Amino acid sequence: MLKYTDEHEWLRLEGDVATVGITDHAAEQLGDLVFVELPKVGATLAKGAAAAVVESVKAASDVYAPVDGEVTEINDAAVSSPESVGTDPQGAGWLYRVRLSDPSQLDGLMDEAAYRAFVG
Repeated sequence: MLKYTDEHEWLRLEGDVATVGITDHAAEQLGDLVFVELPKVGATLAKGAAAAVVESVKAASDVYAPVDGEVTEINDAAVSSPESVGTDPQGAGWLYRVRLSDPSQLDGLMDEAAYRAFVG
């Protein structure tokens, strides 16, 4: 199941763990990424709070937590090769994985069709 936020994050649910990253649209808007900062494994995230930072030659942008939960894994490759987040944001450029505290929060997120309509 793939879900999207209005802040241009995506998440893919596998059991009670979601993989999170930025959308293709966000990556296109940011341009070439030069720096990625991720949360620490074990960190507790609150929905809507800043969880990570992606920085391009144009600007730095916060990546917000789409759900409450605990970080179970980070993508070290995204930190060592920030360009991968820009070139394959919904694949190899994922950012972190989070164990959901409240799965009902998924109900407030968009599916792919709704997100495509949102970005126009």
